[in-house]
Amino acid sequence: MSQAEGQFVTLGLGAEVFAVPVAYVREILDYAEPFAIPEGPAYLLGLTDVRGRGTPTLDLRRKLGLPAVEPGPATRILVVDVPADGRTLSLGLVADRVIEVAAFAEAQIEDAPDIGVPWRSEYIRGVVRRDSSSGVGSFVVIFDLARLLTSQDAAFLAQAA
Repeated sequence: MSQAEGQFVTLGLGAEVFAVPVAYVREILDYAEPFAIPEGPAYLLGLTDVRGRGTPTLDLRRKLGLPAVEPGPATRILVVDVPADGRTLSLGLVADRVIEVAAFAEAQIEDAPDIGVPWRSEYIRGVVRRDSSSGVGSFVVIFDLARLLTSQDAAFLAQAA
């Protein structure tokens, strides 16, 4: 891998493909129902036991404003360590499926679009255009994990853990 490339875990939410940098991903777990936390934000599913420690678990669909779906056999929880407000916050992110680890050159990453996407673009670091087997291009949307959480979110989640 050259210095201008980064590795990303790609994940699916419906037909959309997103990615998070491998450097932030600690592990990927099969889905298990989190332990609910009362009075949390709607996107906070609760706490997941990760090696004996309660880890706040977010529904990425709800956080992005996409419709919620029932977990299926391919549903996974990505356990990530996110830098937020001067500390590292461990979180579980629920995705419909984990696809692969992919390498993207920095030159492939385009700026996030301002319009035309069904989710809030401030959470997006950029997009990568990929050619599919059908000859039609598709996009991988790269999350900016630090911006996915507001400072209010980070404070609540740190308190919940």
